[in-house]
Amino acid sequence: MSAGIIILIVVVLVIVAVAAAVMSTRMRRRTAERNLVGPEYDRLVDEVGPRKARAEFEKRRQRVDGLGISPLSAEKRTAYAGQWEAAQERFIDNPAQAVSSAGDLVSAVAADRGYEVTDHGQLLTDLSVYHGRHLDAYRQARQTTGRAGEASTEALRRALLGYRDLFFDLLDSTAGSDGRDRAVTPAREAEAAPVPAQSPWKQVTQGRHWKTRQQESDDVTATQR
Repeated sequence: MSAGIIILIVVVLVIVAVAAAVMSTRMRRRTAERNLVGPEYDRLVDEVGPRKARAEFEKRRQRVDGLGISPLSAEKRTAYAGQWEAAQERFIDNPAQAVSSAGDLVSAVAADRGYEVTDHGQLLTDLSVYHGRHLDAYRQARQTTGRAGEASTEALRRALLGYRDLFFDLLDSTAGSDGRDRAVTPAREAEAAPVPAQSPWKQVTQGRHWKTRQQESDDVTATQR
């Protein structure tokens, strides 16, 4: 085999390898983006098709990136987390009020980050770009809040969970060097701003959101008997 043929084979193999790497990178990027927006993208694909869905989400992304979304300081994050803890501890005595407060906290954090919250429909569209995977639960939570007087305690508990997921996703998000909102994912968790060791949201993420400290103490006592 001549040297020219060997060189040609090597060049072809290099081109194939580069093309495969590019395709793999694009696929991983698209998968990551779809995981980020969650069912919002799939819903849009069903409505307008994949090409228009991609164009629509790119349009949404450009709008959100132009809002000047910024991360919260550690002090604000701690303050908001404290307010959340107060709201969740109120659940046992007044579930409807606790859930209403939780919804207000989501709006407050979103506004503090730089999102426009006066138009709720636009807010949902904007949140779909970087927080879309939590929007279904958030919508259901808002529906439950609207009929809080008729909702069962279990429905209100689920609403609190729906608010919680979006609240902490907004609270723990960072901003990249390009100013874009960055929800904290496992891959970036180590890069996120450090969380104080005794941060209130740690107990929330463990699922004890509707129990007060006294209830937890009673549970432990009952278990020991």
